[in-house]
Amino acid sequence: MMIYPSIDSLLEKVNSTYTLVTLSAKRARQLQDGTGHLMVEHPRSDKAIGQALEEINAGLLYYKN
Repeated sequence: MMIYPSIDSLLEKVNSTYTLVTLSAKRARQLQDGTGHLMVEHPRSDKAIGQALEEINAGLLYYKN
């Protein structure tokens, strides 16, 4: 079973797993609550967490120090 997006490609966008988990969880909550709009046109995932990870992988969502 292939997971999309892969952890390796996500860690190229975000430098730590802790930041990746925090960023994607916060974004998934926004998508579920309806306080954020989906930035990926045709997501492969039906779930909010998968959609958040797709946004990170596409470079649309990032963490800035």
